[in-house]
Amino acid sequence: MNDSPAQKSDSEFVILRAENVTKRFGGVVALEDVSFSVARGKIVSLIGPNGAGKTTLFNCMTGLSAPDEGAISYGDLQTVLNRLYPFQIASRGIARTFQTIRLFKHMTALENIMVGAHVQAHLKLWKTLLRTRKIQVTEKLLQTHAYRLLKFFGLGGKADTLARNLSYGHQRKLEIARAMASAPKLLLLDEPAAGMNPKEKEELLGLIRAIRDQGVTILLIEHDMKVVMPISDQVIVLDHGKKIAEGLPREIQNNPRVIEAYLGVGRHESA
Repeated sequence: MNDSPAQKSDSEFVILRAENVTKRFGGVVALEDVSFSVARGKIVSLIGPNGAGKTTLFNCMTGLSAPDEGAISYGDLQTVLNRLYPFQIASRGIARTFQTIRLFKHMTALENIMVGAHVQAHLKLWKTLLRTRKIQVTEKLLQTHAYRLLKFFGLGGKADTLARNLSYGHQRKLEIARAMASAPKLLLLDEPAAGMNPKEKEELLGLIRAIRDQGVTILLIEHDMKVVMPISDQVIVLDHGKKIAEGLPREIQNNPRVIEAYLGVGRHESA
């Protein structure tokens, strides 16, 4: 008998799972026993005050750091990512942006995206140096793919512009476009709206939804609740390295522990 959707295992709908993740830096506990799962095709926001451990968690997911305890697993086979190198994780379909923009400032917008696309091209160095026919065809395909992404992100007229000469908002878009060039299944965005004006943030919301509609799951770190609340299917809250809440946006908005973590309400009521 075939399983009905209601009978399917939870793992069939989960693309990423963190189980009891703990990370220490000397005597400082950056993450403590953090567990949650991210469902396929959803937009999940990871929020919390500065120093809550959000970027540390992203680093553990992408191989820049490794958990001291617990496990992070990903994909159909729920592959454990703990000891994989960043390039191995990227090749499995996880891409990310950073809190501080990390573009190749002296390369054009087109070249930046093509760098991101090479993760999936699997080009061998010696063949690249020899410029074989296959390499030339592959490069042409990557270039076409890059042009499509530039257009998708509203940067179609900026292909030959050096990244350093783009406006701040366009640089933010370009970094996301470069991450998308690797054809990820899971996209991690670390404060993509930071420094944007209201119009740029509104455009960003549309882009994130459009990326999700292409079948990409999104995990988002963001401080601006005007970005988080209208776009999230699920919100996870960290405070001092611990998960203090998880749920729908409206549940998180009214959660006393979340309000206290952000505003200090309750800590000073008796003062």
